[in-house]
Amino acid sequence: MTERKPPGVTFETWVDKQIREATERGDFADLPGAGKPLRHLDQPYDEMWWIKEKMGREHLSYLPPSLALRKEAEDALEAAANAPTEAALRRILAAVNERIRAALRTPLEGPPLNLIPFDIDEQAGKWRARHGS
Repeated sequence: MTERKPPGVTFETWVDKQIREATERGDFADLPGAGKPLRHLDQPYDEMWWIKEKMGREHLSYLPPSLALRKEAEDALEAAANAPTEAALRRILAAVNERIRAALRTPLEGPPLNLIPFDIDEQAGKWRARHGS
């Protein structure tokens, strides 16, 4: 369908011809979703529907920076709790604490951060209690 509409031919006639020729070539045969109802017809219109669907198909997500840091801190705390050594725990928490301190100095976009740096000695004490050290 790279052909341009010739002058003097009505738009409707030209479009109908393009559709008829594509149908005859089989361009519309076996399209995904053929014979199935359209999804989301019963839901309100969302301008970002195509972005949301693409992100879902590609398993992508987006969080505002403040929420992303909250998630990173949560994951770091879990990783630290499961760290093989106390030194690894301290490295993990020191790295995330630096990011938290930077965010506190220069606030991030999004909802309030609601985080303070982790007390590494307290977390190390909990780790030692769990690991019998």
